[in-house]
Amino acid sequence: MAAPIDIALLRAWWASRQGLDGSLSSSASAEVLERTGWARSVGGTGPYLTLHARAGLSRPAVDADVAALKIHELPAARGCTYVCPASHFALALAAGRAVATGADRKLALKLGATEKELEKLTAAVLAALKAGPFDPEQIKLALGGAVRSVGDEGKKKGLTTSLPVVLGELQSSGRIRRIPINGRLDQQRYRYALWHPNPCSGFKLSQEECATSIARLYWGWIGPAALAEFQWFSGFGVKVAKQAIEPLHLVATEFQWFSGFGVKVAKQAIEPLHLVAMEPGSDRLILPADLDSLRAFKPPKEPSYALVSSIDALMLLRRNVSDLLDQSDREIKLIAGVADLPSHAIVDRGRIIGLWEYDTGREEIVWMTFEEAPAALHAEIARVAGFIRADLGDARSFSLDSPKSRSSRITALRKLQA
Repeated sequence: MAAPIDIALLRAWWASRQGLDGSLSSSASAEVLERTGWARSVGGTGPYLTLHARAGLSRPAVDADVAALKIHELPAARGCTYVCPASHFALALAAGRAVATGADRKLALKLGATEKELEKLTAAVLAALKAGPFDPEQIKLALGGAVRSVGDEGKKKGLTTSLPVVLGELQSSGRIRRIPINGRLDQQRYRYALWHPNPCSGFKLSQEECATSIARLYWGWIGPAALAEFQWFSGFGVKVAKQAIEPLHLVATEFQWFSGFGVKVAKQAIEPLHLVAMEPGSDRLILPADLDSLRAFKPPKEPSYALVSSIDALMLLRRNVSDLLDQSDREIKLIAGVADLPSHAIVDRGRIIGLWEYDTGREEIVWMTFEEAPAALHAEIARVAGFIRADLGDARSFSLDSPKSRSSRITALRKLQA
């Protein structure tokens, strides 16, 4: 039996594919996202940290690309919001629609709304937005009684009126888009505007073809990867996943957990890619075109440090933190057994070597590493701290993250740093 592939080589390969080796230095934001994957956006600074770590981009440069629609925040994989490049707008929206259940519409109907009423509200929103971008309150004022309150029962389930149902559906179809009120990606206050031309116009791929396109992008971004990891990213359904793994001779439950595709969709999505197993007994798959490149790949001998978001694509696409940690580091209290990191990560050639947070009071990065940090890492930390002070002001993981809520994490890091 062939020897297992060296995990240090895989980590360095993943980091290289992710552009954390300097190969994307000075690239445009859209190119970075095309090459390394959509940047998860949850009202935090993740997209900015993603683009700065790979291409050294400033916040004003990224914001200018957002304003010019070179990149945009969309409901994409699993229906979650990601910052995507213009070349992927239609596919990203299709990815979100593929897993949408219409839960909000069903809830609104259950609470008294009617299909006819929602269709009228849709037309009214589109008519109102002809006057220009409006925030939700301005839309409600413009529509008056057309917006139904769904009462306390709806509030308990996260839906207060029928308006979010329609706004969400119009976004998913590319008919309207959200515009950050202050032009920044690290907040969650928006205006809504008509989207002309609709990015989905002329998009003719079938559901199966969309799934295949998403899978091809995914394995290009982060392969080799397990089918189960792709399932998590894509959110495609279980039934499709079972059929997809049949020609690969994999365990069905692993792919179901990973891809979320339905059986038929997953089978049709994977077959055109001709994915091959990396090694006997492994569930990692790689595109045939990348296999020879991986075999010839030589990990860098010198360290290559990067400070990335806790939801950086390096971790989030595969959602497998364990593979990025040395065995001896997996028992450290802060990260033992976690699926998602509690703090931002310090990485070196794909290996997570430490954690960091930003202390707004002291305007400094608080960090710790699992072993002694060399001078080069100190210099990189100082450089990123300068970027945060000058461009971001903070490094929130998500919208509700705040200096107060992360104080315990900062205290824990200071103790470990000491």
